[in-house]
Amino acid sequence: MSLQVNRTNIQIRPDPSRVFLRAFETSGRERIQRIVARVMALSRSEAEREATIMLKSFEGRHEKLQAFLLTRFGHVSEHLITDRPLNRCERLLIGAYFTLEYSLEAAALFNPSIVRHPDQSGIDEGSMRFLLSLRATGEGHISSIVFRTGVINREGGIALDQPSPFVAAADVHPNPSYEKHLFERKLVEMGLLTHLAQRLMDQLPDFFSFEELKELTNQALRSDRLANTDSMHIAESVLSLARANYELSFDPGDDCSERAIFPTSPTESRGIEDARFVAFEENGQTTYYATYSAYDGQLVFPQLLETKDFTQFKISTLNGPEVANKGMALFPRKLGGSYAMLSRQDGENIYLMYSDQLHFWYEKRILMRPTYPWEFVQIGNCGSPIETDAGWLVLTHGVGPMRRYTIGAILLDINDPSQVIGRLKEPLLEPTKEEREGYVPNVVYSCGSLIHADKLIIPYAMSDQSATFATVSVDELLRKLKANPLEKYP
Repeated sequence: MSLQVNRTNIQIRPDPSRVFLRAFETSGRERIQRIVARVMALSRSEAEREATIMLKSFEGRHEKLQAFLLTRFGHVSEHLITDRPLNRCERLLIGAYFTLEYSLEAAALFNPSIVRHPDQSGIDEGSMRFLLSLRATGEGHISSIVFRTGVINREGGIALDQPSPFVAAADVHPNPSYEKHLFERKLVEMGLLTHLAQRLMDQLPDFFSFEELKELTNQALRSDRLANTDSMHIAESVLSLARANYELSFDPGDDCSERAIFPTSPTESRGIEDARFVAFEENGQTTYYATYSAYDGQLVFPQLLETKDFTQFKISTLNGPEVANKGMALFPRKLGGSYAMLSRQDGENIYLMYSDQLHFWYEKRILMRPTYPWEFVQIGNCGSPIETDAGWLVLTHGVGPMRRYTIGAILLDINDPSQVIGRLKEPLLEPTKEEREGYVPNVVYSCGSLIHADKLIIPYAMSDQSATFATVSVDELLRKLKANPLEKYP
């Protein structure tokens, strides 16, 4: 008997009207000076009129437009050609010429992950407030992380909150401190610990700041008579590694749906992809981690996001020889005193990893290989394992003929997750006629589910375009999995 999967009528579609402010970077100092000079050539009344028109057109789309424009004016004020004092309208207008709107979800809103919201106040007994992350893709196919909230009632019914029309980018802070021996270890892994890099490390204290590293790097390049293109490349790579470890903060008063985590570091310059969130429990405390893929246009860098309240975030590199490819998913607690993670280093099979350090991973073991026709191309996880009395429930994705993505499920032993004790022979979820059309046809995909009201709540993407939810009875799914133990797995 096939499992009864209940699809909802919820549609989470990209909204191009949700825009946020970004710096508009023009090329070259001389061009910046020409733009500034043109604005300053306007009479004061003309500048005030143009500023009024600009504000009327854009202020209703942003909560803090004027503050952003004044900040942008400060960034280019060194290019002013006279010391004539400028009034507020003139400064706002100059700032506007170096600002743009970015519609971060104009192209797609997909690959969702769901966790229990840290704030459960003010909801009915038996209900649960959730927080949904999604991959938003905008101009230039650059991906970022956005959020939605909602409530699952005691019967498993899902209600999604209306998102705010506003979007707020985070304030970015370099890491206040880097640990030298960990930073040096990462340089070794990346093949960057050259003579120049070692000289920098030797001069740094055990804990150092980004500004200390940047100043020493500049000094080394200035004093090195033999500085060449290779030295410049190493110096920039060392600084890029530091920039890949940073912190973000949002205004606590902002609605969660207003917060957008947009690429910040060089490793993320072409996108933040497929965040898999998990509520990690340790010593009675909950920390929300998300593994994600940072993409610079050529290489994929697995990274880790950490938060306790979805207001303050810490971004870190994942390190070690087994940190590679996409699709890493952390278990929600330590196992035998070690962190555990699912991975897919070869782009084809699912692996299991353990480590005594969250940010360093050195060994992997094969967990499962493609076995059924609907997964012959590759398999991977659809989010972190979920703990049940029967074992660790893991949703998987399989790629079959015509690059068709479907969602399956496996059950791992609760004490030894290297043992697969159940596996669906057929997909749990496959694209319907209505779901198969989109940016990438014939795909259903998820980055994380949860259990509530005896139901598995599955948010999933439809053809890399939009997202929805499905539910399935946990008891029925577990019975189906345990009915297919397959004594020997390939």
